Amino acid sequence: MPLNKSAVLGLVAALLASTAAFAEPEPLRIGVPTTRSGAYALLGDQVVRAVEFAVAEVNAKGGVDGRKVEFRVADDEASPDAGRRAGEKLASEGYRILAGTVSSAVGLAMSTQLERWDAMYVSTINKSPKITGDACKPRMFRTNHSDDMDIAIVGPWLKDQPQKTWGIIAADYLWGRGSGSAFKATAEGLGRSVKVEVFPPVGTTDYAPYITQLRDSGAEGVWVALAGGDAINFIKQAKQFGLTDKMVMFGHNVVSPSTAKAVAKEMVGIWGNMGYAAAIDTAENKAFVAAWKAKYDAEPTDYEGETYAGMQVIFAAVTKAKSVAPADVSKALEGLTTTTPFGAVTMRAADHQLEVPNYLGRVVDKAGAFPIVVERTFEAKAATPVNPACKM
Repeated sequence: MPLNKSAVLGLVAALLASTAAFAEPEPLRIGVPTTRSGAYALLGDQVVRAVEFAVAEVNAKGGVDGRKVEFRVADDEASPDAGRRAGEKLASEGYRILAGTVSSAVGLAMSTQLERWDAMYVSTINKSPKITGDACKPRMFRTNHSDDMDIAIVGPWLKDQPQKTWGIIAADYLWGRGSGSAFKATAEGLGRSVKVEVFPPVGTTDYAPYITQLRDSGAEGVWVALAGGDAINFIKQAKQFGLTDKMVMFGHNVVSPSTAKAVAKEMVGIWGNMGYAAAIDTAENKAFVAAWKAKYDAEPTDYEGETYAGMQVIFAAVTKAKSVAPADVSKALEGLTTTTPFGAVTMRAADHQLEVPNYLGRVVDKAGAFPIVVERTFEAKAATPVNPACKM
């Protein structure tokens, strides 16, 4: 018996519905505007490696909520203008969940364009307090430690230190200047004085003039806010000039596996905050470190660990949202609790800061080896002060 028109249309509709039910969901596409050239290229390489690892790992398990994960990288050149162009290009190509920028200035430059791009941005490295402070945005989040979080744990350490006079050497851009200012305020609040402040440009290779100023100032301690190749060059030359042996040093983001790999022996005794450490004692971190070592035959660096943790937060938010639309994922992130190598963590809705523990450590000489040792751990609530400047 021939089917009538109504029956045919009904059959077609049923077939289309069946096909849609079995269609693969839209992939999760992550854009990675990060530094691939210049002084911070080493850090950008670590970001890309961590993203690649996280994506391969989750895809091997079936993806995120059944979605395949894809990523694309663009060079932000550690420049706000170049970073803005890189972010816009990635967003226009469908990679609208952005993460992994090294420079805080780049992250802030992109943040003003997120609504226009219909994108969102998750900081995994940027430390400027402005990101979760007076420049906070509904579609911008941070999963790593801010300068404010680092200063919150430096205060208790500095209070116990005998040195009364300090010098500051910090990179001459947003993060370095902000770090130096924050330390100075903390030091003076504890009755210490800052005798000299020097701000070498990013990419400096000859630190002799700056080291001379620090040495001749009479300061008993030095606050160091340098990263990547800058930190490595300074530490080598500071040791050559005898500065490391004469003065106590605290390195803001300096005590890291990536830096220690190049200058571990020269770093012995230098204190520092640790955004991430392979020695973190959680089940999640032990599993991550074991899988990483199996693939790369090395422990993950701080930037690799922090970026991997940020990827886990993004994956959890997409699963909660049942969507890859930036607006939906942003909404799902607020108040989200999930697990990362730091253990159970929560994304605070008030200022979009992930509440995570923080750590102090230093490189030690252990029978000719130079491991980084975690000397003190601060729980998440104590290490993550709310930034009242954020008004969303």
